Amino acid sequence: MNRSRKKLPKDPNQLAAEIVRLSTEEGEEPAQKKTKRSAISEYLADIGRKGGLKGGKARAKKLSQKRRQEIAKNAAKSRWSKN
Repeated sequence: MNRSRKKLPKDPNQLAAEIVRLSTEEGEEPAQKKTKRSAISEYLADIGRKGGLKGGKARAKKLSQKRRQEIAKNAAKSRWSKN
């Protein structure tokens, strides 16, 4: 059994759980258990990322300055409220 490089937890309950997990492991490393994403999943993730990168800029361009100010004021008010 190879010793893992990550530190073991200091909490006794978590340490016990980690020891049990390590002792009952099948021999595969956790990194090997991960499966590769399918080509479709990769493609959809790329499309989503592109949309996310340009979304905020496109929305700000579409809104009027007055509306952007209202949104910013509401955000600041909710961020700094005592509730």
